[in-house]
Amino acid sequence: MYRDKTKVIHIGNRVIGGGNPILIQSMTNTKTDDVSATVKQIQALEKAGCEIIRCTVPTLEAAKAISEIKKEISIPLVADIHFDYKMAIAAMEHGADKIRINPGNIGSKEKVAEVVKVAKERNIPIRVGVNSGSLEKELVEKYHGVTAEGIVESALDKVHLIEDLGYDNLVISIKSSDVLMSVKAHELLAGKTVYPLHVGITESGTITSGNIKSSIGLGIILHEGIGDTIRVSLTGDPVEEIKSAKLILKTLGLRKGGIEVVSCPTCGRTNIDLIGLATQVENLVQGYDLDIKVAVMGCAVNGPGEAKEADLGIAGGNGEGLLIKHGEVVRKIPETEILSTLKQELDNWQA
Repeated sequence: MYRDKTKVIHIGNRVIGGGNPILIQSMTNTKTDDVSATVKQIQALEKAGCEIIRCTVPTLEAAKAISEIKKEISIPLVADIHFDYKMAIAAMEHGADKIRINPGNIGSKEKVAEVVKVAKERNIPIRVGVNSGSLEKELVEKYHGVTAEGIVESALDKVHLIEDLGYDNLVISIKSSDVLMSVKAHELLAGKTVYPLHVGITESGTITSGNIKSSIGLGIILHEGIGDTIRVSLTGDPVEEIKSAKLILKTLGLRKGGIEVVSCPTCGRTNIDLIGLATQVENLVQGYDLDIKVAVMGCAVNGPGEAKEADLGIAGGNGEGLLIKHGEVVRKIPETEILSTLKQELDNWQA
């Protein structure tokens, strides 16, 4: 498996590569120099399960804010840099645990060398990021358009540039909003490098479309043993990215822990507000670190059978529900008490 063969990279207090667990990333959408707002968002992301956070650093004020932000958070902070090499240096000087750059838009080799020099002095990892939207004109012409082959060649060119400067504390990310192009690019790259890969489908869209595209793309790539960190890029609340990433990893068997909720699609036999109930249950279970399955079924006819494989479940009836544990009906409960009963069961599950 490719993941087991990747180079081990330390990012602050976390480790990726070499078969270590795949870590979940997100990115703040606050103004980084607004320390209070940025810290508040990162803390919410930490609570949701974010393990590495990235912040944009377009100004010196944003770079200086990193040192203040880091005092209030417990996960590594990655500084995202575009165009100005001085911002990369400033971010590292103010405590960034890792920087993300595209050497192609940083400028001359001399400017890249200045960034690498500081990273080397402080042993700070560099994530070399290449997106299909920023592919060099000559590579677009060479491959007759934006292609997976072009993206990979561009990324490896940047990696070789940094290697030639005597540094190999690197992570690579290659992203495209085209799911199948992303899959092909990662398959090609995995055979050409030992550096850890950060995987994501960039500009994937809103909560609905972004989740579908990310689930398909990340699902294929991760199932092939490729990828050391992931981000589900969504146009929305970053906390939703964490929820989706955790579920993708859990569904692929790459992570344990956290409650899995299964629910039926409803039908004409449903006599309770199953859609609302299932949503409430999904929100409820976020606060529990239990490795169990909870079933929410809308039919008292088939519900007990469908919930048999779950650890805990509810099957709705006409104004009431059946509480089910390990496939056995425990008792009937009023519809108004379903959620509170489930919460009580979860609160006392360990006992």
